[in-house]
Amino acid sequence: MVEIGGIVILGIFAQWVAWRLKIPAILPLIITGLVVGPISQEFFSLDGEKWIEPIWNGKKGLFPGESLYYFVSLAIGIILFEGGLTLRKNEIRNVAPVITKLITLGSLVTFICSGFVTHFLFNLDYELSFLFAALIIVTGPTVIAPILRNIPLKKDVSTVLKWEGILIDPLGALAAVLVFDFISVEEVSGFTQNAFFGFAKIVFFGSLFGYVFAKALAFAINKKLIPHYLLNVVSLSAVLLVFIESEIVAHESGLLSVVVMGMVLGNSNLKNYEELLSFKESLSILLISMLFILLAANVNMEDLILIFRWETLVLFSIVVFIIRPLAVFLSTYKSSLQVNERLFISWVGPRGIVAAGIASLFGTKLMKQGVEGAEYITPLVFTIVLGTVLLNATTARKFARILKVVSKKSTGILIVGASDIARLISTYLENTNRQVYIIDNNPVNIQRAKNLGLNAISLDIYDDEDILTDDIELNDVGYLLCLTASPEINNLALEKFSDQFGENGSFRLISYQELLNQEQDDDTPLFSRKYDFNILNEIALKFPVIHELDIVDDDYLISVLKYTEELENTIPLFIKDDDGKLHVITYQKNDFINVGKYSQLIYLGKKLDL
Repeated sequence: MVEIGGIVILGIFAQWVAWRLKIPAILPLIITGLVVGPISQEFFSLDGEKWIEPIWNGKKGLFPGESLYYFVSLAIGIILFEGGLTLRKNEIRNVAPVITKLITLGSLVTFICSGFVTHFLFNLDYELSFLFAALIIVTGPTVIAPILRNIPLKKDVSTVLKWEGILIDPLGALAAVLVFDFISVEEVSGFTQNAFFGFAKIVFFGSLFGYVFAKALAFAINKKLIPHYLLNVVSLSAVLLVFIESEIVAHESGLLSVVVMGMVLGNSNLKNYEELLSFKESLSILLISMLFILLAANVNMEDLILIFRWETLVLFSIVVFIIRPLAVFLSTYKSSLQVNERLFISWVGPRGIVAAGIASLFGTKLMKQGVEGAEYITPLVFTIVLGTVLLNATTARKFARILKVVSKKSTGILIVGASDIARLISTYLENTNRQVYIIDNNPVNIQRAKNLGLNAISLDIYDDEDILTDDIELNDVGYLLCLTASPEINNLALEKFSDQFGENGSFRLISYQELLNQEQDDDTPLFSRKYDFNILNEIALKFPVIHELDIVDDDYLISVLKYTEELENTIPLFIKDDDGKLHVITYQKNDFINVGKYSQLIYLGKKLDL
């Protein structure tokens, strides 16, 4: 009881430390696991036992036999499902070929090069060397995400790293399984054919189970066949069911099935999507906290001493500074990514929970089988995991600025409110290649926005702002437009989100009271002093069209704006300059005047007769 409670308490404390220091949680988690595991056994324990012993050793321990690894497998499945939920197909318009090559060609380069280097440095058999190589193919979403959240990267760069981290996990696990099976079989003859059919079986059943169960769960949620209070636990049990059934039918296909299930659900018009994602995120944090401590505590001091040699440093350096860049540059050849963006992707390749978990499983199994050199697998993988995370966590931000892959000016737009007027403006902006996100706590409005293909997030800003501040995809947001009917919500949104999402400006609608008094507290009221939410929404319903008017010069622009002031059903929204930059029209402060040449005036309502 003390050990289980201690793991949870220490894990959450380590997560808090990571949040305070703005580093990936894996660092304090692994250090905590090593302290309560091999370090305590060597230096602090009075009875010569670890403070926390993950596997039963005849005297003490939490998990008998291989139970720890069953727990690890199920937990990794839940973590990857949560990662799959965040993969939205509209994110990869520009970089889909790059992601595909990274998880195929890039993985192959890493596998082959790392295998040969490990063989020559440690004189291990080729089988063990390539098992290690398969395990370090994976980068990890659990360690990539905190790094990306803390750096305002260019969208294509963050998208590539995010998708690679999630999609490559089941692929790396599959490669490790195939190599492990090769080592384990007594008769090597016929392995190639068996491996091919085994691979095809895993891919087929993993994809099939994931897709079918995702569609069934989405149908049940949207048709309200699951009561709201059971939604999260039913979804969790469905993930476990998919994982187990897939494993029964095709061994080692479980990870693929849950990733596919998450991706299909994440790209469905799923009601309660944000609530489901939030629950899985909280569960993933708890599982990650427990897993890293357990796996690090399971390492023995003799394992650490075994790799305390110069060859380990050379292997780490080659993997990080030669093999990773080689894999990235080959995978991004002739892509739209610039050299500096490729260099940054090469630099950021931390390994995570899948590598650590499977290494612990296979390393222990091979040692029990008496395979010579198997004792190197787990500590070498942990060295790569800890080393890459430490390197990336401490240098990624500085390296991003040196390479100039940080967004100079965020062009994405966050709109608070999903009413008719907000959806109309959002649709226009999306159609002009602007990245737009809408938040609202009204499920009907959110669903209508999703039906239009908009990025709509169900959120109550009184309680759930962390969903936004932790969202990697919102790093590109630089405009904040508050378009709700409530002045209180508009002002609260400005207060909470302006610093993070209002780099290019934070704006709100004029309130009804301000409209009556013709007074404003600041210069942020949007569009005009004549229109509050009710009037705007009414015009949007009457004239649901956004027009573009070509602008000749400043004088023409000023005359048009004055003319619209006299009209009842025409509202200027934005000015677009020759560079495509949007200037939001506000009352009192039209600082776009005299900044250069303009191409178009964007306005809502009745078409101007000029």
